[in-house]
Amino acid sequence: MSEGDSVGESIHGKPSVVAAFFTRIGQIYQSWLDKSTPFYAVRWAATLLLTAVYMIRVYILQGWYIVTYALGIYHLNLFIAFLSPKVDPSLLDEDEGPSLPTKQNEEFRPFIRRLPEFKFWHSATKGIVIAMICTFFDAFNVPVFWPILVMYFIMLFCITMKRQIKHMVKYRYLPFTHGKRTYKEET
Repeated sequence: MSEGDSVGESIHGKPSVVAAFFTRIGQIYQSWLDKSTPFYAVRWAATLLLTAVYMIRVYILQGWYIVTYALGIYHLNLFIAFLSPKVDPSLLDEDEGPSLPTKQNEEFRPFIRRLPEFKFWHSATKGIVIAMICTFFDAFNVPVFWPILVMYFIMLFCITMKRQIKHMVKYRYLPFTHGKRTYKEET
């Protein structure tokens, strides 16, 4: 490649002003994400507040139901990934690697999520922000009879959660730490 052919480089091989600007914005964004990691309650409260603002906006404008439905489906997919183990025991053969314990006397293996809590929060919040941006454009305001979308979403949620709960019962895993047995350290 000749000098200046790569993306973000000027003719003299130095990063362009635009590339440097976006790199710096990305670094600042990542810094704020890193700082927010330990404050899960505050992060989720802010996301719930953002969700309430979005819902109020949709209610006042009386539109953008398809965008809201798509946001709901996206959040449902994120939630299912959050509840699922990283390694699905139904896809493993008996001889392959570690699996979740299925009997009382089996070795304990910690539950590792397919989608960690932080990534779940980050993706859900980005989805809400994108949906909010979509409400500023009339092209996304497709006229639709919204009660049908609500009923379809409720049915989809119930069917999906029923399947997920059956999977959790069959392979005996609980994706939450509340209610799990704890052991005291002997010293």
